[in-house]
Amino acid sequence: MDVKKIYMDADALLEGHFLLSSGNHSGYYLQSAKVLEDPKTAKLLAEALAAQIRDYDLVVDTVCSPAIGGLIAGFALATALDCRYIFTERVGGEMTLRRGFEVKEGEKILICEDIITTGGSAMEAAAEIERLGAEVVGFAALANRGFCRRIGSDIPRKPNCKLPDDKPFFALADFDFEMYSPEACPLCAEGSEAIKPGSRGN
Repeated sequence: MDVKKIYMDADALLEGHFLLSSGNHSGYYLQSAKVLEDPKTAKLLAEALAAQIRDYDLVVDTVCSPAIGGLIAGFALATALDCRYIFTERVGGEMTLRRGFEVKEGEKILICEDIITTGGSAMEAAAEIERLGAEVVGFAALANRGFCRRIGSDIPRKPNCKLPDDKPFFALADFDFEMYSPEACPLCAEGSEAIKPGSRGN
């Protein structure tokens, strides 16, 4: 499966000057919402991701996504895995499980995002799930931004990856783009202004 081509065909691999949620800048941005607006494509990607998870023999009772970016990817993956689906969301800046969702002691939860960069949001969701007594057994995403090492990839784990190295991380492809601090951004030096196209911006 050529995941990069799927993103490009959906006009979801953007080129420009972008402000990322981390505060860093990049010349590229993945807009998974443009890919997932087609249910057939969402199903195709989720089934490929589910196949990886089954091949690993990982037991998953429930898929959980942090809102809002991971909602569609997580629901599609739960459908492909034929398991329950829940999501966390920020309340007062804290990732919280609400809307009547509950988890059981020892329930095996897979955290799913659309894209994992350093894994910060995924770890916030994982912390809330574990606080409530369930077990986080792994992490999944459609795309890996290249900071964390996924199953089946040779890209090494970078120091700023926040995912634990003792739990599997599944993704369909690596998108290892350069990122810059605002002070060292060559795009800023050229006079352009970074825009924030993600779910926390617009």
